[in-house]
Amino acid sequence: MQEGREIISHQKFDIVLRRLCHQLMENYDQFENACIIGLQPRGTILSNCLVDMLIRDFKVPAIEYGQLDITFYRDDYRDRTKILMASETKMNFIVEGKKVLMVDDVLFTGRSVHAGISALTNYGRPAHIELLSFVDRRFNRDFPIQANYLGLTVDALDEAYVKLRWNENKTSSSVFIYPFKSDSI
Repeated sequence: MQEGREIISHQKFDIVLRRLCHQLMENYDQFENACIIGLQPRGTILSNCLVDMLIRDFKVPAIEYGQLDITFYRDDYRDRTKILMASETKMNFIVEGKKVLMVDDVLFTGRSVHAGISALTNYGRPAHIELLSFVDRRFNRDFPIQANYLGLTVDALDEAYVKLRWNENKTSSSVFIYPFKSDSI
């Protein structure tokens, strides 16, 4: 396994996550007529942490929360050498007329978010969609997409790989950067 370099510790991750929750409370208040949707697979882990913190620490009474699989909405799912495994979409509500906060862990090319927006329209027409991403790789976009809420920005070479490494309970993470993506990461 290749060596990665930690760029955010578990302690700093928790601080950044709390800051993001403060920003969400400022703009969404009690999340009336709003929902949070995590993009499968890794955006759902981050969105679980956000929802848990908002309910536990910020006393938001209830949040409509869903997990959206984007596998077959990706424009590259046929081109991959490794077979993609679809995840289960878990959304027991429609997004018609709601403010939607879409959550993904790393914003890189924008292709996952683009696929997420395409998949989301099967559940209604939202009033508007905002994006929260923990890491922004801003110089690598294929689509003109940017996050409304951002944990940190990482400027790195195109072949570098940024990953959130979750603790055993998936309640906190550290962020690592690797020289390149490999199957062992």
